[in-house]
Amino acid sequence: MLRLPDHWVWDSWYAHDGNQHHAFFLRASRALIDPERRHLRASIGHATSADLHTWTLQPDALVHADAPAWDDMATWTGSVIKAANGTWHMFYTGISRAENGLIQRIGLATSDDLITWHRQGDTPLVEADARWYEKYDGTAWFDEAWRDPFVFADPDGDGWHMLITARAREGAPEERGVIGHARSADLRTWEVQPPLSKPDGFGQLEVPQVAVIDGQPLLIFCCHPPQLAPRLREPKPAGSMWAVPADSITGPFDIGLATPFKHNSLYAARLVETGSGWQLIGFRDTENDRFIGELTDPIPVIIRDGGLVSTANNPNQH
Repeated sequence: MLRLPDHWVWDSWYAHDGNQHHAFFLRASRALIDPERRHLRASIGHATSADLHTWTLQPDALVHADAPAWDDMATWTGSVIKAANGTWHMFYTGISRAENGLIQRIGLATSDDLITWHRQGDTPLVEADARWYEKYDGTAWFDEAWRDPFVFADPDGDGWHMLITARAREGAPEERGVIGHARSADLRTWEVQPPLSKPDGFGQLEVPQVAVIDGQPLLIFCCHPPQLAPRLREPKPAGSMWAVPADSITGPFDIGLATPFKHNSLYAARLVETGSGWQLIGFRDTENDRFIGELTDPIPVIIRDGGLVSTANNPNQH
């Protein structure tokens, strides 16, 4: 478990350097009192661990840029991947003061050692394309969703894919959540593609990730219950994490097949592969009407009936 006495911790993502695990996570000071204020003050923290249980805090990886900049308000969720030349690439979300944090864009920072990170360029790497994706108009949704980039290598060696939390430009406003998509040959130049899913019951599909578990390609994402279509709220789902089986990690994804992962507060969880199998790590969200803001211990998981289930005796134990 990773709990900071002076900061809340929420969305996280992981890398392994061959010796130890690296956790990158959103953090904001508990001095804000109201945890809802944390989003516009988020920076990216960093910790390391040999076993995913005991963590050593490292220097922060990234904070907001100096104004004026597209990411001068806060830095949000992303992913880390190692390029063929050994350079680590962090793709992250940024928001700006000029737009009151309403427009989300994706940028890039790189590192040789996973400790010191350098922004690449002074413009965002990827933005929502109005041909396929909803742009902020102040009416359909509360912001322009274009965040949580998850980057992975094409399984056939054809460059790189980026999955993105996005919204379709058409459909019932409360159900427009889709998996956005972009492709690149070199991790630097990206071309936005049509979404890899259709709107189907979710206002947004946050923190997407794909993995192959026991031979089954799987997409996971999260969605707060108030952002579900009414037909998915009743009966109340068992949790806020969802899993979708697919034919390939490159999609397409039939969101209508999504099933919830049973946990009372887990959110923005990530699949991490270890020598003992797949583990799920996320943050404890709201419990008994109180925001917790700490990372869970890893939860061992397997595929069963196309969904994700825990093999722990009590996955809600922290």
